[in-house]
Amino acid sequence: MDAKTCLQKLQYVGVLAFATVDESGNPQVRNISAIHYEPDAIYFFTARGKDFCRELLSDSRVQILGYTKYKEMIRLSANAVPVRQEEQNHWIDTIFSEQPYLSNVYPGDTRSIGIVFEIKDAEMEYFHLGVNPISRESYVIGHRKITPKGYQITNGCIACGTCAKHCPQRCITQGQPFIIQQEHCLHCGNCYEHCPVKAIRKRV
Repeated sequence: MDAKTCLQKLQYVGVLAFATVDESGNPQVRNISAIHYEPDAIYFFTARGKDFCRELLSDSRVQILGYTKYKEMIRLSANAVPVRQEEQNHWIDTIFSEQPYLSNVYPGDTRSIGIVFEIKDAEMEYFHLGVNPISRESYVIGHRKITPKGYQITNGCIACGTCAKHCPQRCITQGQPFIIQQEHCLHCGNCYEHCPVKAIRKRV
């Protein structure tokens, strides 16, 4: 698995959930399908008059979520910025050619109300619930950094094994300290809550 493959999987999903924050600080989510995929970027279309557009112009942060029929979750954390004005028509035409239904939504020259945003730098999480143990990986597109998540066992560990006993994915291995296999961790916090000496900390 890699970032390029994750983008291909999102393309197969088709309709993705886009999360933004409005002017009052409230979370907002939309399903978007007017998307074009490059090997290392995403371009998507919306209308300038929509709240979605205004929110992105005010605060470019966005999270994008796709879920495959194989129980794979793919999430992008990124900043979406408008494509340069001289490239807008090119990307609008590209998206409309790939998504024919858009010509029914915005017939003729009404598509000129549209604006295309691009994502070239993103942090990507891949989470597969359809295997045992579960599998998770993190990737980046462009110049983004991976944010550590989940839990870590510190040197305060007394090697009692309580954390391993309570791990639903059996992804904690013996050692001094015990070690969480991050690629199989649910981030559920069961080990954290049951550690008798509080030797487990959140990674962020």
